[in-house]
Amino acid sequence: MNNRKLYILITIVITLCLHVGCGGSSDPAPSSAKADPAVVSAYIAEADSLFRQREDIAKLRQAGEILGKLRATNPRNFETEWKYAKYNYFLGQKTKDDKERTTAYETGCEAGKVASILEPLKPNGYFWYAANLGELSNLSPITVGLKSVNDIKGAMNKVIELQPDYEDSNAYDALAQVELGSRLYGGSPEKAIELLEKALQTEKRNAELRIHLAEAYLAVKRSNDAKHQLELALQTQPDPEYLPEQKESIEEAKKMLRTKF
Repeated sequence: MNNRKLYILITIVITLCLHVGCGGSSDPAPSSAKADPAVVSAYIAEADSLFRQREDIAKLRQAGEILGKLRATNPRNFETEWKYAKYNYFLGQKTKDDKERTTAYETGCEAGKVASILEPLKPNGYFWYAANLGELSNLSPITVGLKSVNDIKGAMNKVIELQPDYEDSNAYDALAQVELGSRLYGGSPEKAIELLEKALQTEKRNAELRIHLAEAYLAVKRSNDAKHQLELALQTQPDPEYLPEQKESIEEAKKMLRTKF
């Protein structure tokens, strides 16, 4: 099979998977012209630089726009896809506009799915696909959430299989949040506690794990253990890549200590 036929086949497979996995919409088919790797790398580097300035939402939007244009005009590229999924996730977290939030998560879900198809032995695509799908589930717990629980669990378990410490062990956190959020459908705080405690055996930079473990402890009325985890969260040395998020976590831990005890 020549390269052009192989590329067409891959594009068809990706398009079919997107229709099944993320609501049925996808970006226009990219050009089959071979991209200059140096140009692709330069655009990705520019987007990365803007993402590091994401406390300014305009810079975050610019980062996503750069990768959006890159993926629309070039053959699918793994790094472009998973980073586009990641940047859309953060945009969804940061924006105050409901429509922009939903669109960001939907687009991020699609790009994560593509990345997982392009590189099925790497955790990036699975993680950002499931992270975006999880947020869509939170926005629409009945229409999206109920039918997405198994997809989220499957993708995050795949991340743990491939690289348990990916993104500061947040796959465990995502699974724990599913347990806490789906208690009426078989989830349990006890299972959430088990997952978070396992992550914290090796993960030392993720204050969110401790905050969510505190929430799980509170759910089973282990108040002293919950308070201890919040105190430890305040002492956590952050991942340098996620300083803005660490600030938010510290404020959340302080708020919980003020209001829950």
